[in-house]
Amino acid sequence: MVSRRNLLQAGGAVLAAGSLRLSLPGRADAAGPGEARRLLPSFGRPTRLDVADVSSLNGHDQLLLTTLQGIVNRRDPRLYFNFDTSKIDLRWLPGTGARVTHHNDALDLVGKYRAEVRGAVLIDPDVPDSVNVATTLAGLQNAVAATAEQAREHHLRTVADLRGRFDPDDTLATYRWQLDHLFPRCSHVLLAGLPPTRTVRVEGVTWREVTRETERIRDLSNRKVRTLDLSPEAAEDNDVYLRFQDSFGDDGWGASVASVTVKADGTEIASFTPGTDAEKPYLFDGLNSSVGNQSNRFSDGGGYFVYHFTAPDGTRQLTVDVDLWNQYLVTATTTAPTRVEPFPNFRDYVTASRAMVLWLPPAGETGKLLDEVFSSLRPTTPYTGWFSNDVAGEWGGVDRASQHGIEVVPADFYMNATVHAGVPAKISSTVRPRPGAALRNRVYVTLTVGEGDNVQYCQRRMRDIWDDPKRGDVPVNWTVSPLLADIGPALLAHYQRTATANDLLISGPSGAGYTYPGSWPEKDLDAYTELSGGFLRRTGMDLAYAYNPRNAENDGWIPFDERVAASYRKNTPLRGIIQSWETGDLQIWPAGIPVLGNFYPQGKGAEFRDGLLKHIEGRDASKPMFIAAAINAWNWTPSDIAELAELLEDPFEIVRGDTFFELLNRSAD
Repeated sequence: MVSRRNLLQAGGAVLAAGSLRLSLPGRADAAGPGEARRLLPSFGRPTRLDVADVSSLNGHDQLLLTTLQGIVNRRDPRLYFNFDTSKIDLRWLPGTGARVTHHNDALDLVGKYRAEVRGAVLIDPDVPDSVNVATTLAGLQNAVAATAEQAREHHLRTVADLRGRFDPDDTLATYRWQLDHLFPRCSHVLLAGLPPTRTVRVEGVTWREVTRETERIRDLSNRKVRTLDLSPEAAEDNDVYLRFQDSFGDDGWGASVASVTVKADGTEIASFTPGTDAEKPYLFDGLNSSVGNQSNRFSDGGGYFVYHFTAPDGTRQLTVDVDLWNQYLVTATTTAPTRVEPFPNFRDYVTASRAMVLWLPPAGETGKLLDEVFSSLRPTTPYTGWFSNDVAGEWGGVDRASQHGIEVVPADFYMNATVHAGVPAKISSTVRPRPGAALRNRVYVTLTVGEGDNVQYCQRRMRDIWDDPKRGDVPVNWTVSPLLADIGPALLAHYQRTATANDLLISGPSGAGYTYPGSWPEKDLDAYTELSGGFLRRTGMDLAYAYNPRNAENDGWIPFDERVAASYRKNTPLRGIIQSWETGDLQIWPAGIPVLGNFYPQGKGAEFRDGLLKHIEGRDASKPMFIAAAINAWNWTPSDIAELAELLEDPFEIVRGDTFFELLNRSAD
């Protein structure tokens, strides 16, 4: 058993109980009538920023710098980094209004600000989750998270040494220790869920195509056990890497695998089902995949997963029998295609907030510990970050949080949050006047770009597609997070200021944070809708895209009921809700609020149009019809939407969401 004293004593430093005074930076729980209380902390207005590019640095150096950024910016935001080659972070930099000094070498900033940190918390390279424990300790101890080598190189004293302190095979014990010993001393303004590590692609790897599905298959019609011949790779090297991807990548129906059996010269050397312990020794990279209800591993769009097999010396024939279906692309190589390093993102905000960071898959024993953590938080405390892609994944994680009255703020790729949260900006609380429209016997379509609950999407991908010159040609609803008013006010103000008459900002699911309202305890639901109401009024939004729990019997969604809708009606200005539904056959008015299920045709352009045409087959042409169509934010651009609009002829008419719900209500009178 590792004692608290033994763990925290290192280099002469002891983390003494009660030696750290904690505050709740930037939090204001009270608010006036109709005002939104602050939910997420701010660390003050940035007036001067040291800026550097970290896109070419490895995860260890980025971890050192983001934890340094958190400690420095907690007192006064002064550090700002560009994290990727697209330079999205630099596009937002002018909006901070700060004086900027650019630095060629980001690591020089460690020396410049060394005096503002107490030293380093040393991670254990053999225990990935020590990265999260080190981040939590760094926030509590005004320190950075680093390797022993980095600490020596940058002349940082050791505040705590986590090497050898935790069992590499017992993740649960690592986080149990953190919950017992660190969580009581953390600020509970938020909880962070961040993966301790990430996989990074190795440049120059050559892949051989093994097999590919050339047709768009979105069901089980092409499912069968296929024998893949990897003998060319086995003849070259003992190590063989087999990658599964989506052969199309634009409609969410990628490779799906239910079983794998590997044979070397006819002798079985491996056999497993995805999601089981038997799979673990062979799953080289599964972070970009999920495990489905059929015990299948799948990856859609731009995702992938990789298995690693070692062929015995002298192997002449290496084959893999794979139960495989959907739109698969399978490739092989003998070179390790990725490397593992610390996941550095969002750690500036976590350390500045003195919050606890963990990574507990929502299923199994780790899910039970996650329940315990959630139950120790007060209702409406935000869980910032994300969940693992295990069998429970997003739906299980969000549902567990909802059951405890906790909303999720997807933020694991939100960068420079300690700066953006403090940038003052004029946010409009006025809803843009909606264009008038006559109610006719037409098919009214409103197009909604999803993912707006992700504050990192609002910061990164949305800025990319928002800058498309075709934006504004077609009426479009853009989901955004109302919580940007706290964590990125200048970002939200930019979208409001540059929106055209055809752009309508609506709330991402399901208000002030991603949640399933139907799973909230009766006693806490009003707290969430009151919180949402304040942020919606503050940001001028009166429409929302929303989720609810999934139905375990048929894997579909449960529609909003009177209890949930009545809480929204009482506490928010919402006059319409688009609920995640996919089939588009939901149209209800619980508590008098129109709730329409979204329709999600596959593909783009003509294929999307054909899906709409099929959906309206047999419609009653003597009255109007209403379709809330979902647009995949990761695959579509405004140019794609403009192309679709050109294809939608009579009887279709594309309208903004507010006009859409106005006409819907008039049609129901």
